[in-house]
Amino acid sequence: MQPLDLALLRSFVALIDCGSIQLAAARVGRSQSAISMQIKRLEEEVGRPLFQREGRSLRPNAAAQDLLLYARRLLRLSDEAVASLRRTEAAGVVRLGMPEDYAAYLLTPTLARFGQDYPLAEIELTFDSSPALLRLLDTGKLDLALVTREPQQPFAVLRRERFVWTASPAHMAWTRAPLPVALFEAGDLARRFAIEALQAADRRYRVVSTTHSLLGLITVAQAGLAVVGLIASCVPPGLQLLGEAEGLPALPVLDLSLLTAPGDLPPLVQHLRDHLTRDLREG
Repeated sequence: MQPLDLALLRSFVALIDCGSIQLAAARVGRSQSAISMQIKRLEEEVGRPLFQREGRSLRPNAAAQDLLLYARRLLRLSDEAVASLRRTEAAGVVRLGMPEDYAAYLLTPTLARFGQDYPLAEIELTFDSSPALLRLLDTGKLDLALVTREPQQPFAVLRRERFVWTASPAHMAWTRAPLPVALFEAGDLARRFAIEALQAADRRYRVVSTTHSLLGLITVAQAGLAVVGLIASCVPPGLQLLGEAEGLPALPVLDLSLLTAPGDLPPLVQHLRDHLTRDLREG
């Protein structure tokens, strides 16, 4: 059997991650017809079909799920080998933006590895709401942005995060009426999703604190002043997760997307993008 073609595997993984040929083509920089041909060639190489064809959509079968594990490993090794050869040559500035709550627990391990691989790189970090980051990206003030995807936006989903209610168990703010809530500032998607969930459940509430800071929200919750909505991974010890048992409506799962500025990306930006994609992608 011939060795598997890494270019075919990259398109294969992109198709599964993105869920459509259109988005997969945008990720790997090829046409939709080229992606279709690559998948057909890969199926010929492995000697079995990998997708169930349902109209214009492709659904991965059991063989595809098995191959996916090996494909990710092979691509990771290939990317690491290339990065190892290039790391001493890359220098410059990369401008990265993301909401503060993602940075609090997602960013540190990746930046540590990136700094080891590219010691001459300089990273400028911007923490802001997802809509603000999109504007900065479109105007060329950022190179990369990790943002919360709105349902109607056609961005490929890199990762999904649980969005939960939390509060101090010692103060039981969720028992008060109207419900006291602390929220990020206007324009933040987490704020909007929290308010929409409360309104859909017809739960009376009042906003007792507004802040742009993750630490500010956590402080208000720890003081027992309000219930707050946070990414589950950001909830510190000492705060209690809340749900229907406490009379709180379910919050939506947040879809995270990694976006790049328009135009050709400098090599260093590509390297950080690859690090983030590899480290943050689920599965």
